[in-house]
Amino acid sequence: MKMFKSFKTGLVAGMACAAALTGVAAAQQQPAQQQPQQPTLSLDDVLRAAQQERREAAETNRQREAEFVQQRDRQQGRLNEVRGQVQAEETRSDQLDQQFTENDQRIEELQNELQTRQGEFGELFGAARSAAGDLAAQLQSSIVSAQYPGRVQQLQELAQSEQLPSEEELRNLYITMMQEIAAQAKTVTFNATVVDAQGETGQAEITRIGPFSAFSSEGNYYTMTSDNSGRTRLTELARQPGGGAVGNAKAVAGFNGEGYTEGTIDPSLGQLLSLVIETPTLSERIAQGKLVGYTILYVVLPLGLIIGLYKWVTLTLTGASVRSQMRKKTASTKNPLGRIMTAYQSNTSADTETMALKLDDAVMKEVPRLESGLNLVKVLAAVAPLLGLLGTVIGMINTFQAITLFGTGDPQLMAGGISEALITTVLGLIAAIPLLLVHAFAAGAARRVTNILEEQSAGMIAEHAETTTTARRV
Repeated sequence: MKMFKSFKTGLVAGMACAAALTGVAAAQQQPAQQQPQQPTLSLDDVLRAAQQERREAAETNRQREAEFVQQRDRQQGRLNEVRGQVQAEETRSDQLDQQFTENDQRIEELQNELQTRQGEFGELFGAARSAAGDLAAQLQSSIVSAQYPGRVQQLQELAQSEQLPSEEELRNLYITMMQEIAAQAKTVTFNATVVDAQGETGQAEITRIGPFSAFSSEGNYYTMTSDNSGRTRLTELARQPGGGAVGNAKAVAGFNGEGYTEGTIDPSLGQLLSLVIETPTLSERIAQGKLVGYTILYVVLPLGLIIGLYKWVTLTLTGASVRSQMRKKTASTKNPLGRIMTAYQSNTSADTETMALKLDDAVMKEVPRLESGLNLVKVLAAVAPLLGLLGTVIGMINTFQAITLFGTGDPQLMAGGISEALITTVLGLIAAIPLLLVHAFAAGAARRVTNILEEQSAGMIAEHAETTTTARRV
């Protein structure tokens, strides 16, 4: 680097000298009158300038080298300092490891000494912690805890504590047990923090029947549930139970203490009430049948009932008009018997065989009118269970597809197909039974009217034959 700079300085000086000599020669060739007045630059001046520049460049290089050496020395000192710190920390780490080992041994010795001094008290305190844990698990789901908030947390702290329980903690465990026992035999009303069906938290007046049931004055039932933080609160059921349970809850909440009143309790301590939410309603069960179920319930059943009930009513009225016609001599064309009597009166001059044929023809014309529509009701009654069977097959196919895709590990995956299969079968039977009954009643009414027409027709033929025989004898 230094040699390159010296060479560069010499080259610059040489070029300066050459330029000066060229300038002198050119000045000598020009006429004297055209040369400007310039200071004379000798070769010694050029040499001195070059030497001065060389000395300045050398001084600059020496300063840079000195700065570099100083910076290198500082970096080496910093490195030595960091290495010293690392060594000191390693030494401290070894000391801490040794101290940790000694403390661990000391803790083990103290624990052994504590167990030795505790003797039978250690087993006693272990039993107390175990009892506190079991009682906390029971009280966490008990609706009695809504009346006495905070006691579960105290029991959990005692169960998880690694220190010896104090006399106050042991006494609190005993008092909590007795409190739960006494509360299970009482029906009380108190204010508690509850969560309604919309998820809103608020205060409500709750009536509690022992540990079995809790409900508000409006008859809404509550169960104990836990949130994400582990806190338990009374939560209103999203769907209230039926069967008069809501009315019983209102009666108990408004009971004035005179006599007795009927109430509804959950002997499973809330499990049965929780299952009310999972139990589908009638509309939800019908929806499980899907298209086949809707077809049975909203097409086959209404159509068959309308036709069957219409025929039953019309045949009943027709039977009444026929029986009324039997008591009259004047024939009316508004009822079947009257039309048969008209046919008889129109052929009084015919012989017996012709009269029999005429009346049989009149009866045969009335029978199809009486039985019209009954076959359709019968067909619909037969189609309803067949559609239910179709839905059953479809539901089982869906079930087997779910088993093929997801296996049998989760029964809920198969519940939809099984529900569809069973519901369609039930709906088919529900539709078929009333349709068969209506068809039986309507067909019986039609047979009664037909029997009356046949009996009256036979009587008319017999009367005509007797009249004809008497006329021949005369």
